[in-house]
Amino acid sequence: MNDHQPLRRWAIGAALCLALSCPVMATANEPTSAALQQALAQQLQRQEASLPIASFYELRGGQPAWQELQRVESLVSALNTLVDDGLTPDDYQASSLLGDFQQSQQLDEQAQARFDVRATRSLLLALDHLSIGKVDPRRVEPNWDLPRPARRYALPRVVQAVDGGEVEQALSLARPDTAAYVQLRNALAHYRRLAEQGSVPYLPGRDESLRPGDIDDDVQTLRQRLTLWGEPHLLAADSSAYPMIGVQAAGGDRRTFDRELEQAVMRFQRRHQLQEDGVVGERTRLALNMPVSARVDQLRINLERARWIRPSLDRTPNVWVDIAGYRLHYTRPNGEHWDARVVVGSPSRETPIIHSSISHLTVNPSWTIPPTIMREDVLPRVRQDTAYLTRQNIQVVSLSGETLDADTIDWQRPGGVMLRQVAGSSNPLGRVVVRFPNDDMIYLHDTPARGLFQRDHRALSSGCVRVEGVTEFAQLLLQDSGSRYQLSSLINSGRSDQNVNLPTRIPVALHYLTAWPNREGDVVFREDIYRRDAALLAALETA
Repeated sequence: MNDHQPLRRWAIGAALCLALSCPVMATANEPTSAALQQALAQQLQRQEASLPIASFYELRGGQPAWQELQRVESLVSALNTLVDDGLTPDDYQASSLLGDFQQSQQLDEQAQARFDVRATRSLLLALDHLSIGKVDPRRVEPNWDLPRPARRYALPRVVQAVDGGEVEQALSLARPDTAAYVQLRNALAHYRRLAEQGSVPYLPGRDESLRPGDIDDDVQTLRQRLTLWGEPHLLAADSSAYPMIGVQAAGGDRRTFDRELEQAVMRFQRRHQLQEDGVVGERTRLALNMPVSARVDQLRINLERARWIRPSLDRTPNVWVDIAGYRLHYTRPNGEHWDARVVVGSPSRETPIIHSSISHLTVNPSWTIPPTIMREDVLPRVRQDTAYLTRQNIQVVSLSGETLDADTIDWQRPGGVMLRQVAGSSNPLGRVVVRFPNDDMIYLHDTPARGLFQRDHRALSSGCVRVEGVTEFAQLLLQDSGSRYQLSSLINSGRSDQNVNLPTRIPVALHYLTAWPNREGDVVFREDIYRRDAALLAALETA
């Protein structure tokens, strides 16, 4: 509904009622003077249409909403809870509303009407930011492929909550109610509390890693850092000192790297997507020394991303690739979950954010080498030795599909040719490709290099996503979409480039998240492999 339409209807009706002295139905607890109603109508005629302000007042019968101290206090209290969503309450004037209300009550009806509309704008802006995000993702993600969604809350229920003085309930109507969002929000509150505690010494750099069995002064500092990050049992501390430097070890020599400390290191490594070996090497040391404020910012950033991606995770079935988490998650039609490790694009060839639907599979695929890989990876090798093409089962093909003799090509200037690797065990696409429409030619696929899935850092591909156990995944897609095909039969037939359509397309999304809960509900912090966090944090601060 155009926001001006209810405004015009209500303003005309209010003017007629004022002229004829007819009664106006009010939903507020106290009657409103005709002068204040008229002042409110005048204020509404000046409002922009970006927020449903006029619709809000139409649902209230044209009555002001914020002329009682208790209700304004409820609004301020609710806006202050937005800090746990990673938002800034003062963006919604939380610190000034109460004083402005009290001042307006000492002035005329125009001042009171101005305040009322201002308070409503603060509430509706907060609802928008909770519902669809504060930052338009297209500002910080150049390849974002979706328009901003519609508001995901019911305005009549918001009005009902306001009338009942339950403004926090109104905010909850817009706030994502997914388990992941709740866990991120709880984690932010926890890390804010940590940030308020005393400083803890940093673990110094070392030529050698700290290992179980070591006896060293740095082990004492390690205990203190781990205590800060949620392992209080490692130190027997007075509550007034925790987690300050002077606390004592929970038993034995606090300089000894014992079994209990090793287990705590492994839990920390698990929560920070590090190799779980119990050894404090360089990457683990850097994670331990991360300022708490940096983790607070990381959580704020990913709460915003959670508000963006909420629609793509609400559907069943759905497939989503957690790029920075190196995981694929498939929620099947029956609610069962299938997960797998993945390899994603390297920092120089990033896997983009994508929202699409899986349309078909390609079984025993050949591989037409993309232009970037051909130019940067393959041509330098071919120029040194044209036999490289034969060893890799790569054909030279014209743009029309005709097979060409590699020895007739000027490989210094090979324009007008493509390189295609035939299906087989050395083909980088493996035995199956999962395809979905997108502008970046990205797909999910098999790989012969299965050892890559054992690595902790898996940003190694040229942009497409390699999936561990992709043949099982592909068979589930066939089964869940109602296909009659069996993947094993298709693979064993030996026919190359078999395209098999899914009778029902399955939604797929590729998202970039640097902090996200795991299946156990623990928030895992990931490396910002594509260096995207800083731009979003800056946008949150300035939007």
